[in-house]
Amino acid sequence: MKHLILSAAFCALVGHANAQALVTQVRQAGNEFWGYMDNTGNMVIPPKYKHNFPFGPSGYAAVKDGATDKAGFINIKGEALATEVADFTLISGMVKDAQGFSCGLAPVRIGEVWGFMNTQGKLAIAAKYDKVEAFEECLAVVMIGKKQYILTPEGKETAVVDPNIVDVKGFQGGLSPFKQKDKMHGFMDGNQNVVIPATFLSVGYFSGDLAWAKTKDAKVGYINKKGEWVITPQFDDAKDFDPTSGMARVKQGDNWMYVAKDGTIMRVTDTTVWGDFSEGLAKGKKGELIGFFDKSGKWVIEPQFNNVREFKNGYAAARQGELWGFIDKTGKWVIEPKFEAVKDMEKVK
Repeated sequence: MKHLILSAAFCALVGHANAQALVTQVRQAGNEFWGYMDNTGNMVIPPKYKHNFPFGPSGYAAVKDGATDKAGFINIKGEALATEVADFTLISGMVKDAQGFSCGLAPVRIGEVWGFMNTQGKLAIAAKYDKVEAFEECLAVVMIGKKQYILTPEGKETAVVDPNIVDVKGFQGGLSPFKQKDKMHGFMDGNQNVVIPATFLSVGYFSGDLAWAKTKDAKVGYINKKGEWVITPQFDDAKDFDPTSGMARVKQGDNWMYVAKDGTIMRVTDTTVWGDFSEGLAKGKKGELIGFFDKSGKWVIEPQFNNVREFKNGYAAARQGELWGFIDKTGKWVIEPKFEAVKDMEKVK
């Protein structure tokens, strides 16, 4: 009997943990503040934030308090992280999780300069930079004046030494796009070794083993990490590959379509909107309603929504009328539409 009781308690605990494993930011109708809701529809942290951001691997989320207007970090219980610096500003921009912790550090602005705070609330890297980016793959690009440095989480700075390089971006897939004085782009590694020479008008980030790149005659194709063309330049615009479907959105003239990693083109003709694939599905539109199709172009979720977000962790935010809820990959409502605004379902540690 004791064993059965313990087993039941364990199952209940696992069920509770799973219920808390996915959390999103929501704003209820008629409320100006944001809170957090889990994937069962329970409000786990009440709405009291002017702005709030996803929980990251650190277990913390960046927030801006609605009452005090101050930036800070909270855990999944809504408890504030005690910080040695009382007033700081979060990094702006739409980069994923830029406002939170990555590699255990979050960029914060104190006065007019930037530094990095750790998950103990300490300023682990002193605020002395004029511009910073969030850590990606445990490297960050920072600036003092007009000089760029590559920074490690330990605070080690390595100046960008090549005088021809005027701009270095964040790291993804072990490589960083860079731009030269002649406005041509290439890729370097974390040791500033030029892995792919700057022979492109512009480049994207590596998604898996491929990145889009634009030639001097403004045609876009996809290269591998050796700089070799895997999909020949033939497009006027291109987006990143979705790991699940292996498809990327591309444009020829006025027409959007999709390309597989072997170069096969897939066109979807019965839609007026072509979304990026995410977790194997892309949004499309018929008339005034939006649904999702798969990599064969087949409608998996018939157009029936007024708006949607991409799928994330098996859920997509969808709007019916003026209110948002969440659907699964069959198009079934798992959380009925009753929110004025929502974000994506994110995994929480």
